[in-house]
Amino acid sequence: MPITAIQSTATAVRILGIDPGSQRTGVGIIDVDASGKARHVFHTALNLLGNDDFAARLKQIFDGLGAIIAEYAPQEAAIERVFMARNPDSALKLGQARGAAICAVVHCGVGVTEYAAREVKQAVVGTGAGDKTQVQHMVGILLNLPGRLQADAADALAIALAHAHTRASIQRIGIPRSAWRRRR
Repeated sequence: MPITAIQSTATAVRILGIDPGSQRTGVGIIDVDASGKARHVFHTALNLLGNDDFAARLKQIFDGLGAIIAEYAPQEAAIERVFMARNPDSALKLGQARGAAICAVVHCGVGVTEYAAREVKQAVVGTGAGDKTQVQHMVGILLNLPGRLQADAADALAIALAHAHTRASIQRIGIPRSAWRRRR
């Protein structure tokens, strides 16, 4: 699945998208040029199911992302925020997987921006209520990728695309993302 590392140019920014999970962590990398055109660089899903020991899974996320960052040298990273699951144990494991991913990125000197799942779906599908199939389909169209993408990798690419759209809006309007929410 990996293609040869494509170095970003001076006019493009390389963005790493991460869809954290305790069973599979999706990873996607895109380059975005000054005009906002996104180009696929790499995607994969780190399969963590081979480890029964949860601590070993967290280390696998940390090490796997560290290796990918070393090879592809992204300048920015985006990660999905934890949503409140029905099962508290699952939510805790997801939070720990997310923490391992954030630590790996920060350890490598890359800044991280967080996005809610609804924000990602809104940016890629056009509605915050889009389903996984719609996200997979639109990511494939937006990045001109043939065939069906693995769900976690598609989500990671969608997170990178949402970050690309958001950073373009910030540059265009000059207002930081933190000021976008209405104060009541």
